[in-house]
Amino acid sequence: MIKIRKEQPADIPAIRAINEAAFRQPQEAGVVDKLRQACGGLLSLVVVVDGRTVGHVLFSPATIESGGHTVRGMGLAPVAVLPECQRQGIGSKLINTGLDMLRKSPCPFVIVLGHPKYYPRFGFEIASKYGIASQYDGVPDEAFMILIFDKRAMSNVSGVARYRDEFDDAM
Repeated sequence: MIKIRKEQPADIPAIRAINEAAFRQPQEAGVVDKLRQACGGLLSLVVVVDGRTVGHVLFSPATIESGGHTVRGMGLAPVAVLPECQRQGIGSKLINTGLDMLRKSPCPFVIVLGHPKYYPRFGFEIASKYGIASQYDGVPDEAFMILIFDKRAMSNVSGVARYRDEFDDAM
């Protein structure tokens, strides 16, 4: 049986192991640990299958600097599933659950830097369509995307979108 729920303290070692295995390096796991320590307002979800934690997704605060003011939303990263459990829809279920939760909150947008053929299935669009650019130089236009929940709050918003500083070491 599959259960998706918010991260609990006992999940922290499993989350680290999932991220390290999925990305085959420790950087993403380190970013998750740093965000957990430094940042409030995280949405961290895990997937538990038959009592075993096999997937994780993190949404953290993100901003867009636009015309002298800051619009606050969320950034999606990372999403990780144990390699032996990939290609079973677990990552999609995690992302959809997190997006559904954020849709019900005052969050006006979610940004993601990811595969341009994967994230549009969740409603993400190329951010440059809205005049929004990534803070990171050299990011392909089609890989930086946004999902807008509140069109009114986002009308006339354009500028540079920023993930939390904890992501800088991973880029």
